[in-house]
Amino acid sequence: MSKHFFDYDDGDFAYTVSDNMAIDSDDNLLMRMGDNMAMDMDSGELHIISSWDDEDEDD
Repeated sequence: MSKHFFDYDDGDFAYTVSDNMAIDSDDNLLMRMGDNMAMDMDSGELHIISSWDDEDEDD
């Protein structure tokens, strides 16, 4: 099951497809740059996101 997060710049949700890639509701491909930042692979713009947690992190 994929996780989702909110893209504040576009105002829509995105769903992870791998550890570092996601797709939003407009079919834009996003690459993870950090926990709260992703890059739109089409435009190269950086987007502020709600949170892209790493499933492999130990608490």
